[in-house]
Amino acid sequence: MRIVKTTSTDCRRNEPLKKDRPKWKSDYPMTEGQLRSKRDEFWDTAPAFEGRKEIWDALKAAAVALECNDHELAQAIVDGASITLPHGTLTECYDELGNRYQLPVYCLAPPINLISERSDEDPSDSPEPPAASKKEFQLKVRLSTGKDLRLSVSMVDTIGQLKKQLQVQEDIDAVHQRWFFSGKLLTDKTRLQDTKIQKDFVIQVIVNPQALQAPKPSPPTTTGSSPVPE
Repeated sequence: MRIVKTTSTDCRRNEPLKKDRPKWKSDYPMTEGQLRSKRDEFWDTAPAFEGRKEIWDALKAAAVALECNDHELAQAIVDGASITLPHGTLTECYDELGNRYQLPVYCLAPPINLISERSDEDPSDSPEPPAASKKEFQLKVRLSTGKDLRLSVSMVDTIGQLKKQLQVQEDIDAVHQRWFFSGKLLTDKTRLQDTKIQKDFVIQVIVNPQALQAPKPSPPTTTGSSPVPE
């Protein structure tokens, strides 16, 4: 159980979020893909337990910001959601109603025995020719709204180009999109081939809530003509 209703004084004490990320070792050597799958499984199931979905969303955003070394953003997210940290970490925290939330350590930092997906490749291997990189495939994208979708992409596409494609497909302005992969923020000039992503991996897209709250103008209503009396 990840949530416990408590009246302990722990939920009243609040310390600033620590910059140091936890160091831990997995029971077995874990690949980057396995770590991503483990995290995705937790964040997909966490809101099903007691607690408030908006707090889970805030904790997820803060965890991503921390892994991107954006401590100020993580602290701002925690403060904005009125989350208290008795020990200055996200491993144990409380909302303003006194509910306790616990994040597993694997959601906050990779293990020290993480295996690189490409560690077994020969560094002397020559890169694929550009023509091969232009072959399209279906990239899975997971929005912070909980929606999954697929985009037709190639490895030479930039994140900026993919943002525009998502804008056309989902009507989400590119400026309101923040793309993350393996806990790292992807810039507009980053190409997919630079991220070393594979077709079965998932890219996370955090959508600015303002983009979803803005009402879209409804098309003008066309009224039928009145019948002409005989």
